[in-house]
Amino acid sequence: MATSFFISTRGALARACLPLLLLVSVLAPAAANATGAAVTDISLTNGGRPFSGDNRLLTTISPNGDGIRDRATIHFRLRATAVVHFEIATVDTQTPKQVESRTIRLGPGRHSIVWAPSPKTEPRTYLALLRVGGITYGARRYAQAGRLITPVIRVRGVDASFSQESYAPRSTARLTVSTDARSLRLDVLQSGPGRDPRLTNFDVFGPVMSEPITVPWSYPNSPHAISLSIGNWPSGVYFVRLTADDGRVGYAPLIVRPAHLGEHRVAVVMPTFTWQAYNFEDENGDGWGDTWYASWDEHATVRLGRHYVGRGIPPHFRQYDLNFLHWLTWRDRGVDYLTDSDIASGTSAANLAHAYDLIIFPGHHEYVTPREFRVMRGYRNLGGNLAYLSANNFYWHTVRHGDRLLRTATFRSLGKPEEELTGAQYRANNGGQHQKPWVVVHAEVAPWLFVGTGLHNGSSFGRGGVEIDEIGAASPAGTRMIATIPHVIGNLSAQMSFYEKNGAKVFSAGAFTLAGQATSSEVSPLLDNLWRYMTKP
Repeated sequence: MATSFFISTRGALARACLPLLLLVSVLAPAAANATGAAVTDISLTNGGRPFSGDNRLLTTISPNGDGIRDRATIHFRLRATAVVHFEIATVDTQTPKQVESRTIRLGPGRHSIVWAPSPKTEPRTYLALLRVGGITYGARRYAQAGRLITPVIRVRGVDASFSQESYAPRSTARLTVSTDARSLRLDVLQSGPGRDPRLTNFDVFGPVMSEPITVPWSYPNSPHAISLSIGNWPSGVYFVRLTADDGRVGYAPLIVRPAHLGEHRVAVVMPTFTWQAYNFEDENGDGWGDTWYASWDEHATVRLGRHYVGRGIPPHFRQYDLNFLHWLTWRDRGVDYLTDSDIASGTSAANLAHAYDLIIFPGHHEYVTPREFRVMRGYRNLGGNLAYLSANNFYWHTVRHGDRLLRTATFRSLGKPEEELTGAQYRANNGGQHQKPWVVVHAEVAPWLFVGTGLHNGSSFGRGGVEIDEIGAASPAGTRMIATIPHVIGNLSAQMSFYEKNGAKVFSAGAFTLAGQATSSEVSPLLDNLWRYMTKP
């Protein structure tokens, strides 16, 4: 959808249409630099009061049509006539991504660019560079990170996050909200129980758990925390939906853990640390996501308890996690839901072994703490069964300091290879560019997995790839390959594996992702068989 921007030049006004948001570049003849900087006096305003954290190079807008903070204005001065090139950029990797561009010639003097985006614009921050002859104006560099601090426009929606990863039933949760809405309606929705199994797995939200709450909002210029009472709800994945009086909507995930371990004999651990590692939310307003995936700084951290960029859904939740939640509900599989923090700091291997016959890691559990690694290895050594339904699990040794996570090294580089626990080690990824079916190669290793499916050696099922695992040198003795995805990443193949040790059974899918296809006609019967076998006493 196109949006309008306006260029004001010493009283004259030029108008053009530009889709979405704004990255600003100024291209001028070399002569413009002869007597000094070609661009000076760069600043941003929003036509109203600053939001908390705004400054000369950061402004916050909320394009909802209420006449308050609906548009951003970029002010600058040209020393000489220049061809001005406007672009839009976001940062979802270590390199800004150009979205749109526009070029115009401007004379010397003061200029203002007014950007009035659509109300449908995704809430996040956008870079706004000013450049002449290869020199970036209004920018400086971090001393260590080496990336630019540039003019940034923050589009504020209804941003919300919980201070903890999980809460017990009948407890009180702390929810921090940033918005300039005048009032909010809060609903709590369970994720997983879709309205109809035939609906797409993009149907994130299920039944409403309580009566809506209307909250008058009188904090238009800064974040504010409110308390939310957790009902006597079953352990599960929930979302708080916040609907502003102007129609804007935001979400915040809420995981309700069991009142006590072992309410069900199976636990499902949600990959909350990895969710935050891949969260490109920009809290400090420099235009770059606050994650090591958007930074050149090897000491970059991610903060737990952040709002998820956009409208609050964790990254890849629909593709990697949601379908498995649907499968659990539609198959009436009762489970206890836990988070990485619950494992890393809230329990012991002995407690878990006493409470659960099986612990499932359905999603992308790339980032774990050394304690989480030790606890799960101890659980396995005590005879606890494990199922990993994706790939690249327990790969990065991640240190937690308060609410901060620091990625330090791979576990294997520290002498603790992940395959010693999971059965297979991370091998490669292709960014999701290519996926292929699993092919059964050793049905005799796990005949129980294929009962009633009609699958046998040479049969294929599902589609996997993105990131892949293979059996490694440190895999436990007796680890065997069940199926493979041949040559899915170049000449490399994924390996689905299984082993038994100390009475424990450990299954690994070997690729992204069985969980993401849990309700498909090919994968669902396999998960039924896996559940029955792995939950046997």
